[in-house]
Amino acid sequence: MSNEFLDAVKKRRSIYAISKEEILSDEKLEALIGEAVLHTPSSFNSQSARVILLLNEQHNKLWDLTQETLKKIVPADSFEPTAQKMAAFRSGYGTVLFFEDQSVVQGLQEQFPLYQENFPLWSLHSTGMLQHVIWTALATEGYGASLQHYNPLIDEQVAKEWNAPFSWKLIAQMPFGKATMPAGEKTFQPLDDRLKVFK
Repeated sequence: MSNEFLDAVKKRRSIYAISKEEILSDEKLEALIGEAVLHTPSSFNSQSARVILLLNEQHNKLWDLTQETLKKIVPADSFEPTAQKMAAFRSGYGTVLFFEDQSVVQGLQEQFPLYQENFPLWSLHSTGMLQHVIWTALATEGYGASLQHYNPLIDEQVAKEWNAPFSWKLIAQMPFGKATMPAGEKTFQPLDDRLKVFK
């Protein structure tokens, strides 16, 4: 079975060995991320996703900031693995910050009270789809990436440093760069346990 879309999906893996070597120009990266933001679906076409793309020194600054935050809570005698992780993320070319605009979510809750409990969950569905779209798009261009969640520990510093509005809730961070090592072998649970078909 040949399917270009599924072939691209299969390329998307968690890759931690990344470098600062340029693949696309910053302008093309911005266009790639922009297309993903525009065309990823959202409930009620709410378009609640918000993204900040950090490149070059701004990318480095994020992981410096994250490391300093973690130093305050991780015991010094066991900090080395954390420092190595931060160095690995910092070694990449950029980071995509994913947010969901809570003012949009709350507006939908007010407008459609019958579904008000669902909108926060549907917002997370939307950001999950956007993360996957961007991750896959990066992979097709030769980038390695991984998805990180240092929120809420860094929320306040991120908002202050990059002028994120108060209503933007940080969801995830995606460091990326040119893949310097392939992903490890992926194992799969039996498909019969995960897919049921009735005819």
